[in-house]
Amino acid sequence: MEYSDNGWESSARAWITDMAEAGDYSRRHVLDAPMMARLRQGRFRTALDVGCGEGRFCRMMRAEGIEPTGIDPAPTLLATAQDRDPGGRYLSARAEALPFGADSFDLVVSYLTLIDIDDIDAALAEMTRVLRPGGTLLIANLNSFSTAGEWVRDETGRAKLVIDDYLTPRAEWVSWRGISIRNWHRPMHRYMQALIGCGLRLVHFDEPAPDDADPDRADRFRRCPYFHIMEWHKS
Repeated sequence: MEYSDNGWESSARAWITDMAEAGDYSRRHVLDAPMMARLRQGRFRTALDVGCGEGRFCRMMRAEGIEPTGIDPAPTLLATAQDRDPGGRYLSARAEALPFGADSFDLVVSYLTLIDIDDIDAALAEMTRVLRPGGTLLIANLNSFSTAGEWVRDETGRAKLVIDDYLTPRAEWVSWRGISIRNWHRPMHRYMQALIGCGLRLVHFDEPAPDDADPDRADRFRRCPYFHIMEWHKS
């Protein structure tokens, strides 16, 4: 299956516009701060950003003194990443077949990319393979409650998240502001079992709340864990 089949290349221009330089609301107000906090606790020299998109998090890591490599299969996103970071290293590659030797990186980052990957077992095995012993796999992902849920309004008009068919993995198309991509819902145990099966050790787990005080924007992210962050170590 070609990468464009999940919508990323055809949605690339709209995505680049939507992200701008600072990222969208969920990155700016929910994920960036706790992800950077975990990153700063390590002593990482090299990092691999799997599914780097337009390269925003690679640039953030470089600003912290880390030497990042970004990989992505979407040509337009990859070209934008290189244009915005001419000295950076960006390669066309898929998570399921990383073009690096074993034990190559201190840190591997998957920042909202696991939901895009069909063969999650192959991808996580590859991320583990390229980590050096003692290295860290840092993951931000959509929470499985969110990917199984749909916001609906009750008889009073209040929005509620209705969760159904939670245990059935499935790929579904989602669309917003000119972007149309295919995301995977997987129950949480599916990710956990795969990561444990790679021999990794969980050292941190969080379901971050937004740092925005505006209730109109933050309410959805506070009422249900929209994302989770996990840090796994390789022995």
